Amino acid sequence: MAAASSSSATVTNIMLAIYEKKTNSIDLYRPLRQYICFTYSEREAVNLEDDLSTVKTLRSDIERVPDPAPTTRRDLLISYFKALCLIETRFPISPDRDHINSIQFTWFDAFKQKQKAVQQNIHLEKAAILFNLGAVYSQIGLSYDRATVEGRRQASHAFIAAAGSFAFLRDNASTKASMGNSTTVDLSVECAGMLERLMLAQAQECVFENTIAKGSTPGVCAKISRQVGLYYEEALAALNAAPLKDHFEKAWIAHVQLKAALFYAEACYRYGLELHEKEEIAEEIARLRSGVSTLTEAKKSSKGAPAQLLDAISKLEVYLNRNLERAMKENDRVYLMRVPSPSSLPPLPAFSMVKSMQMNDVLDASKEKMFASLVPDSSAKALSRYTEMVDDVIRTQAEKLQQGSELTRVRLKEMDLPDSILALEGNFSLPEDLKNEVEKVQASGGPAGLEAELQQLRDLRRVNQELLVQTEELLQKEAAEDAQFRSQFGTRWTRPQSSTLTKTLQERLNKFAANLKQAGESDVRIERSVREHSSLMSILNHRPIEAALPSLSRPIMSLDANEDAIVGALKQSLRQLETLGAQRAGLEDMLKEMKRKDDILPKLMTSTGSYEDLFRKEIAKYDHICEEIAQNIEAQEQLLMQIQVQNEEFGAVFNLEDYKASREKCYKQIQAALAKCKEIKENINEGLKFYVTLQDAINNIKQQCSDFVMTRNIQCREMMEDVQRQMAGFNFQDRESTGPYPSVGQPRQIPRSSTQQLTESQSISHPSPQTPYYRPPEQPMHGYGHPPPPYTAPQQPSPYHVPPSTGAPYPPPHAQQHAPVGHEYGQPAYPGWRGPYYNAPAEQSGSHPRPPYTIPNPYHPHQSGYYKQ
Repeated sequence: MAAASSSSATVTNIMLAIYEKKTNSIDLYRPLRQYICFTYSEREAVNLEDDLSTVKTLRSDIERVPDPAPTTRRDLLISYFKALCLIETRFPISPDRDHINSIQFTWFDAFKQKQKAVQQNIHLEKAAILFNLGAVYSQIGLSYDRATVEGRRQASHAFIAAAGSFAFLRDNASTKASMGNSTTVDLSVECAGMLERLMLAQAQECVFENTIAKGSTPGVCAKISRQVGLYYEEALAALNAAPLKDHFEKAWIAHVQLKAALFYAEACYRYGLELHEKEEIAEEIARLRSGVSTLTEAKKSSKGAPAQLLDAISKLEVYLNRNLERAMKENDRVYLMRVPSPSSLPPLPAFSMVKSMQMNDVLDASKEKMFASLVPDSSAKALSRYTEMVDDVIRTQAEKLQQGSELTRVRLKEMDLPDSILALEGNFSLPEDLKNEVEKVQASGGPAGLEAELQQLRDLRRVNQELLVQTEELLQKEAAEDAQFRSQFGTRWTRPQSSTLTKTLQERLNKFAANLKQAGESDVRIERSVREHSSLMSILNHRPIEAALPSLSRPIMSLDANEDAIVGALKQSLRQLETLGAQRAGLEDMLKEMKRKDDILPKLMTSTGSYEDLFRKEIAKYDHICEEIAQNIEAQEQLLMQIQVQNEEFGAVFNLEDYKASREKCYKQIQAALAKCKEIKENINEGLKFYVTLQDAINNIKQQCSDFVMTRNIQCREMMEDVQRQMAGFNFQDRESTGPYPSVGQPRQIPRSSTQQLTESQSISHPSPQTPYYRPPEQPMHGYGHPPPPYTAPQQPSPYHVPPSTGAPYPPPHAQQHAPVGHEYGQPAYPGWRGPYYNAPAEQSGSHPRPPYTIPNPYHPHQSGYYKQ
C-alpha cells in the first residue's frame, strides 16, 4: 500500500508511494481481429497484424509482475494508454450485441485488494492504467536519494508527474469508469483528487528541504513550509470525507495528519524567526504558541505513525518551546507588548513552488500510427465539419484582406497617388490601357509610317492603271485589224464585227476604269487627311510616349520652403502603406499554410470527449492571425486618413489641380491622335485590299481578252484563205467540204484544237444562231455585287475631326439595286462606294467558282467618319 524512506534531513523526509492496481489476464487480440474481419475485411486484418500483436504484448506485460525498474514500467504504461486511446475510437467495446462484447476488464482496488471492478468497457481499463501511472511516478520519486540537492530536485519532479497523472485521471477517466455496474473507490474522483494533493505536498516538501539547504531567509522558508502544510491539510480533508473515510489504513491518515501539523508548526517557527528580527515580539509569541498547540494536538492521534515522523515532531517542538521562552522573557523585560490570541492573527503567508504536470502532451496519441487505416464514419464526418469551419475562417479573412487592398487602390486612385509624386520626380506614367494602344500604333510604324503605306497605294493604283491600258490596247488593236480587212474585202468579209463581240468586255473595262478613277479620288482624300492631321498625330512620335506628358514642377516662389518636408512626409506614409500591403499578403499566405498543415484527424481518432470542445480548441489556433488581420486593416484606415490630409497639403503647395488639367488635356490629345491614326490606317488598308482584288480582276479579264484576240487571229487567217479561194474561182461546195470556216448563217465545224473555247461559249452565253467568237470569263467575283461598306465604323465628332468634302464620290444607292447577285467582279471601289465596277449579264448560279479576294466588310454604307455623302 505505501512505502517509506528516511534520511538525515533537518526536519524529516519520510514520504509515501502508491502501489499499482492488480488485474486479471484477458485476450484482446482475437476479439479485435474478428471485429476487423467482420467490419472491414480479412485483408485489412492481415495488414494490421503487427498492431494487433503489439496490443497483445502490451496487455500481457501489464498483467505480469512489475519490472524492477520503475522507469521501464512508466514507459510501458504510457505506451499502453496511447494504444487504448486508439482502440477506443475504432473498436466499440460494450455489452451491445453489435459491439465487441466478449471482453471483460477486471481490476482490483489498490488499497483494499479484495474489492474489484468488472466492466465491459474500455473506460475502466484506461482509468486503471492512469492510476498505475501515477503510482509508478510516486515510486520513482521515492527512489531518489533525497539527502542531496539533485536527488530532492528529481524527486520533486517525479511527484509533480504523479500529481499530473492523478489529476488527468480525475478530470478525464474517473467519472466514466465510475458509471459501470461495478466500481472501486480508488478510481473515484475524490480519491484521485486526494492523491493529487498528496503528491503535490511531497513535491513541495522536497522544494522546502532544498530551500533550507540553500540557507534561504526565514520568511521564504516559512511561506514554502506553509504551502506544504496546506497541501497535506487538503489531502487529510479528503481522507476524512466520504467515500474515502474508513477506506485507508489508520497509518495513512496518521501520516498525513502529522505531516500537516508538522509543516504548519514549521511555518510558525520560521515566521517567528523573521518576526524576532523585526522586533515584533508579541506576534512572535502568538505564532510560536499556535505551533506548539498544533503539534500537541496532533500527537494525540499519532497511533501507527512512523517513529521517524514522531521524532521530527519532538525535535521541532523543542525548538518552538525554546524560542517561545526566549521571546516571552524579552517581552516581559523589554517590550512589554500585549500578546494577541492566535485566532485573531491573519493566516500565515504561503507560496506554492509546484503544480501538477500537464499530461496531455505525454499521453497524446494523435501521432501514433497504430490502426491508422481504420477511420470510422463518425471521425470522417467530424473532420469534414471541422474543415468547413476552417474554410469559413479562411474565406472570411481572405475577403477582409482583399477588401483592404481594393480600398487602398481606390482611395489612392482618387488622390492620384503615387502618380503625382512620380510626376514631380520626372517619372511620368500613362494609363496602362492608353499606353498599350500607343505602343501598338508605334510598333506598326506610327504616323511616320503612313507615308510608306500611301506610296504602296500609289504603286498599286499605277499597276492597275497600266494593266487596264494594256487590256484596252489589245481590244483596240484587234478591232483596227478587223476594220482594215472588212474595208479591204468588203462583203466577202463575213465575220462578225469586233465591236459586236467585245461589247460586254468593253463595258466591264469602262466600269473598272471608272471605279479606278473613283478610288484615286479616295486616295487623294486620304493623303489630304494625313497632311491636315499630321500635327495632331505627331504626338505619337514621342518615344517613350511619356515624354509628351506635362511635368509637375516646384512652385516658383515659396514662403516657408517646406516643400521637401511635405513631399518627404507623404512618401513616408506611402511606404508605410506599402508595408501594410506586404503584411496582408504574408498573413494570407500564413492562413493557407496553416490550413495545409492543419490535420486533426489523429486527434479526432484519439478524442474521447466532445467534438465541439476539440473544435473550439483547434479553431482557436487561427485567432492570433485573425487578430493581426484586424489590426492591419485598422492601421491602414488610419494611415489612409493621414495620407489624405498630407495629399491635400501637397496639392495646395504644388498647384496639383492645374497639373491634372493639363495632363488630362494631353491624354485627350493622345486619344484623338490614336483615333485619327487608326482611322487613316483602316482606310489605307481598305485601299490596299481593293487594289489587290482589282488587280486580280483586271488580270483575269486581260487573259480573256488575250484569248479572244488569239481566236480572232486564227479565224482571220482561215477567212483570208476562204476569200482568196473565192477570188481564185474555187467552187463554193468544194470550199464547204474542205474549208474550216462556215458560210454566213451556216454553222460549220471548227477544229477543236483552235476553236473549242469559242464554240462552247456560244452554246452557253449566246442563244442566237450566229456562232460567237468569245465567251464570258470563267471566274466571276460575286462579292462585288453587294452594297459597299464604308472605310471605318461610325465615330462621334471630335475637336480634331475634319468635315468631309460635300461631293459624293459614290453612285446613288439605286445604282446598285439592279445588279444581279451573281454578276462578275461586283466589288465596290473603296472606301464606301456604292456602285460596282461593271454590271455583267446575269449568269446561272453555280456555273462559275467563287471569285478570289471576296472581302466581306462589317461596316454599313454611308457611315464612314471620314468619307460621307
